[in-house]
Amino acid sequence: MTATGNSGTVIITGGSRGIGASTARLAGSRGYAVCVNCLRDEVAAASVVRGIQSGGGKAIAVRADISCEADVVRLFETTERELGSVTALVNNAATLEHQMRLDSMDAARMGRMFATNVIGTMLCAREAVRRMSTRHGGNGGAIVNVSSGAARYGSPGEYVDYAATKGAVDTFTIGLAKEVAEERIRVNAVRPGYIYTELHARGGEANRVERLKDRVPMRRGGESGEVAAAIVWLLSEEASYVTGAILDVAGGL
Repeated sequence: MTATGNSGTVIITGGSRGIGASTARLAGSRGYAVCVNCLRDEVAAASVVRGIQSGGGKAIAVRADISCEADVVRLFETTERELGSVTALVNNAATLEHQMRLDSMDAARMGRMFATNVIGTMLCAREAVRRMSTRHGGNGGAIVNVSSGAARYGSPGEYVDYAATKGAVDTFTIGLAKEVAEERIRVNAVRPGYIYTELHARGGEANRVERLKDRVPMRRGGESGEVAAAIVWLLSEEASYVTGAILDVAGGL
């Protein structure tokens, strides 16, 4: 697709792969200037950037650890300097560790999970609010948090810690939406179900979606592009009266 118009500037955390990369490409094609954030894989992030640029869009890649407050501030400052005022944020970055029961987990693992999935999401949202809110002299904007169906399923025997972090993201989405609604910021979430992404391999089961897809009423796993379409819609003016919503993209599950 060729980029058209000027939809503003969006930061997409965890934008080098999976849902984040699909969202970055789609946003770029819809006229957003895109900051593709990554934690480690700068090569993959650069590839996403080149793809957006080849379609006539504007994009940069910024390596930053969202669990680190200083990195988050630098991420936003770099984006503003190179792409202009931030008008949208997609909180997509998340971590997942090997499948196990709670009684085998240690506190260090739990800390890592919450540091990225919850605190990182909140830090990025904080920086977005500081720039978008009319209370701070901004012109408004939109935030979309990427939750997970795990917040509803609980992921017993696999990732109850991950599921708990995504439950926190849901609650945070609702609270922040109400907090900044009068300041022209909309805050929503998408809650993907079983989606074909690389994240499952990090949990030790690359083919997890194949094992679980028959639980889904549509009898298939989802594609990252299907989630990206929901995210970009929530960012857009087409969703101008939508805030505090959690949109399930889960095939009916």
